[in-house]
Amino acid sequence: MLATTSSLVRKCRRTLLALGCAFLLGSQLLTTPRTTVNAAFQGDPSVVGQWSAPIDLGVVTIHTHLLPTGKVLFWSRQQNGGGDALGFSQTYVFDPATNGFTAFPFNSTTNLFCSGHSFLPDGRLLVAGGHHGADGIGEPHTNIFDPATNTWTRAQDMNLGRWYPTTCPLGNGETVVVSGNVGSGGINNNTLPQVFQPSSGTWRSLTGAQQGLQLYPWMLLAPNGRVFNAGPDQFTQYLATSGAGAWFGGPSSNFGFRDYGSAVMYDDGKVLIAGGGTPTNTAEVVNISRESPAWRFVGSMAFARRQMNATLLPDGHVLVTGGTSGGGFTNAVGSVFAAEDWNPSTETWTTLASMTERRLYHSTAILLPDGRVLVGGGGFPASTGGDSNHTTIEYFSPPYLFKGARPSITSAPATVGGGQQFFVGTPDGAGISKVTLVRLSSVTHAFNQNQHINIL
Repeated sequence: MLATTSSLVRKCRRTLLALGCAFLLGSQLLTTPRTTVNAAFQGDPSVVGQWSAPIDLGVVTIHTHLLPTGKVLFWSRQQNGGGDALGFSQTYVFDPATNGFTAFPFNSTTNLFCSGHSFLPDGRLLVAGGHHGADGIGEPHTNIFDPATNTWTRAQDMNLGRWYPTTCPLGNGETVVVSGNVGSGGINNNTLPQVFQPSSGTWRSLTGAQQGLQLYPWMLLAPNGRVFNAGPDQFTQYLATSGAGAWFGGPSSNFGFRDYGSAVMYDDGKVLIAGGGTPTNTAEVVNISRESPAWRFVGSMAFARRQMNATLLPDGHVLVTGGTSGGGFTNAVGSVFAAEDWNPSTETWTTLASMTERRLYHSTAILLPDGRVLVGGGGFPASTGGDSNHTTIEYFSPPYLFKGARPSITSAPATVGGGQQFFVGTPDGAGISKVTLVRLSSVTHAFNQNQHINIL
């Protein structure tokens, strides 16, 4: 029997998204950054995991989402082979079980490139903003994808356009959106945070919290109900979303500006940030549940990384994939092929097996229900240093998939309400020491706007 708490259900809401049985793994700590990052690293799959061969989808997966059905929704920048046409997006539903497309849902109203997105409590995908014909110009549109029917619908527009916004699900089932460019001419930021109310399909404006932010800021729901802006700025802060809203100061991180690094909340109130910037291999953690939280450095990655992805795994570890150690915005020279695993118990990194293709700017990574991680994309535009657009995906099977027979789940509830206990049936209970709930992924531009883990 697994007893829920009200805070757990506030975060996970009514959708039981994924169950995983976690096994603590050994580590192979590499404390010195490597200078030769293109060298393939392979070994025993039970230690370093295993990559599949690339599968060509014909599309650069810039925005990637795990649907409640277990299928994957994604879209790119190009529109039916064209460039930056206004008002439509070809989106795709892919089935990892068959490696085939099962639908080609068409959005006829918005170019969804450079939007923000996360899931509503009923499993529909909320998409805020988009691309109005040119880089830096945002759409005010709100689009919702229903995985039950593979269809798009429009909801109420936001106050202004948003290009590179971030959405963050709240504990009450609403969703806050922040930042995003309105128009061209430098950083013309949408300074008004807004909250989407699914009961009415309308936006509520936080007029007391108007402030310019970095594009695609790292927004994470804190245990106290506020939203923690963990980066990429060094100066962090909290957003209160009740009433007119308000900002409150947070602890400053140590490294500095970590653009195109990544951030995850790996346990309640515990945040990891890594990579980004110049780039760097450093990582820091903070526990924002403490009365006076402070960032501190933990073990560094073996490789400096920029344009990387960080994915929460069901054993509580964090998987980092892709990126480059090269300078500049996105540099193929210095591409990092080896994955790395962060162990929250030891706060150290283990180098894992190497993927086949570069995964730099516009690459994505999501956790699948079977425990694998789907990694794809990169390109549009191609990176400097001889790179190209990558229309393939690769599956990574972490070491825990090679540790023997997997536990089976024979029964579990489809939904769980606030304050309820729930039961998970398995014949393997005696051998299970850890159970987690992992929320669906919705990722773009090196940050997953929807992932969350609850350790029961």
